[in-house]
Amino acid sequence: MKNHQIPLALLAACLTMATSVSHAEVVVTGAWVRATVPNQQATGAFMQLLSKTDTTLVSARSDIAGVVEVHEMKMENDVMRMRAVDGLKLPANQPVELKSGGYHLMMMDLKKQLKAGREAQITLTFKNANGESETTYVHAPVALTKPKR
Repeated sequence: MKNHQIPLALLAACLTMATSVSHAEVVVTGAWVRATVPNQQATGAFMQLLSKTDTTLVSARSDIAGVVEVHEMKMENDVMRMRAVDGLKLPANQPVELKSGGYHLMMMDLKKQLKAGREAQITLTFKNANGESETTYVHAPVALTKPKR
């Protein structure tokens, strides 16, 4: 009887791990941060987000920037305007791209020059329709242009 307890415990542990791994609601792909020149104080971060359920990107932060905001760029009266938004809605199973000229993360008050070939860490916080929060940690390469994948 005791011989069967170890395999059952192992099976239970594996099922628990599989459940927690598959619980992740938002998948982040293609993340990257634009490289900067010396003394530049701001840059953008870009990526694709895909959520299994309706959710909202509510905040972002990074150890390389004093401030990280979700921004929107759009044409208004023949002028490109950029503004911070309170959150970015992610409809279930519909990819949302953060890209230059559209929604993106604006990283301001940079703490150092971001050189191509390095990596930036970004923490994203999402909130689903039930008000539950999820935090995702992104390791984004720093590059001059969007990396080929």
